[in-house]
Formats: sequence, C-alpha cells, structure tokens
Amino acid sequence: MPYDPNNPFARILRGELPSIQLAEDEAALAIMDIMPQADGHVLVIPKAPCELIFDLPDDALVAAMRMTRRMAVAVREALSPDGVFIGQFNGAAAGQTVPHVHFHVIPRRQGVDLRLHAREMADPAKLESIAGRIRERLGA
Repeated sequence: MPYDPNNPFARILRGELPSIQLAEDEAALAIMDIMPQADGHVLVIPKAPCELIFDLPDDALVAAMRMTRRMAVAVREALSPDGVFIGQFNGAAAGQTVPHVHFHVIPRRQGVDLRLHAREMADPAKLESIAGRIRERLGA
C-alpha cells in the first residue's frame, strides 16, 4: 500500500494542521498527543514519509529514537511518573491509527490504567500546560 501524504501527521509536518509542539530537528518532530492515554503522552514523528517502521531509513530511525529518548527523559523529569512506556505500532491490526510511523512516550503511574488509544480529545489548555512543563525540562 503506498504512503498517504494526506495523513494527519504528514499534514502536521507540513504545517497544515495545528499541533502542540515540544521539539523539532531536521529528522523528527515531537508533539503532545491530542487524544492522550495518560497526561503527558507525547508523540515523536519522523519526517521521513513512511507508514511503517519497516520502511523507515536507518538514519531516520536513529534520529527518531534519539528524539524519543530525549522526550522520555524530559517527561520523566517534568512529570515524575513511576515509569515511562515507549511504544510503536505497525499496521491497524497492531493498533496503529495514523498511517505514518510514530513513537509514543507515555508516563505511567502505578495503579492508574491507561485511557483507550485515540478515543477522547484532551482539553487543549491542559495539554499546553503539560507541554510547558516538558519544554522547561528540554531547555534545562
């Protein structure tokens, strides 16, 4: 199946859809998930136009993983969760809801269940507040 250049993440990367951005470099963009599974859920989106990790060039994969780790460190420092989950889905059967490869950084708290994936929009003001805390740690 060919890559769909009009998927939501491709449109965010082109600036056609809004997002709450945390960090960007030449290879990846980190944003707040607007339908978070937990407060502080971050998405890292490689800029390479690929649907699945299997098609992501090695240099883009390394850059995305570097950004993913950077976000995980910032989330841990900003939000002090009990743990941080890093995940990545390939194909609808695996739970992928946007056909552009991306990585999830989700803070976890003991005894607190995750919300359902891609189901409920979060309050933008709350997302921006959490994003501010994460950005502070990125600048530290």
